[in-house]
Amino acid sequence: MSEILLPPGIVLPKAYQPSEKPDENATEEEKAKVLPVPTGYKMLCIVPEVSKKIDGTELDLEKPWETAHREEQTTSVLFVLRVGPDAYKDTNKFPNGPWCKAGDFVMVRTYTGTRFRMFGKEMRLINDDQIEAVVQDPRGISHV
Repeated sequence: MSEILLPPGIVLPKAYQPSEKPDENATEEEKAKVLPVPTGYKMLCIVPEVSKKIDGTELDLEKPWETAHREEQTTSVLFVLRVGPDAYKDTNKFPNGPWCKAGDFVMVRTYTGTRFRMFGKEMRLINDDQIEAVVQDPRGISHV
């Protein structure tokens, strides 16, 4: 029995073990269903993978883990996976329509949104009005 007083009919779920990868027997459609579905005006974004290699060297050198991790955390470029049902519906705030759509690379302020990891990838839930630019090719953009 739980030590927490719960409303009738509510049962706490059992402890779960985080996973670094989706169920390998799941179909691509089933894997996609486990992604969080943003509510309201939120958008689900993933942080593009940061190169582990050091650019501009003739040797095949890898960045230290701390450097690659910091670049991932402080990135200002995200990839939009899903858009909530109310995103960009406020015509007073967005008179010209949506600023971006699923499948776009976008720029946001560093550390924007609710940050979390899922299957080893950093993701963020951000507000629709936190988009500062749409980016065609994010490869030339780095944090200063």
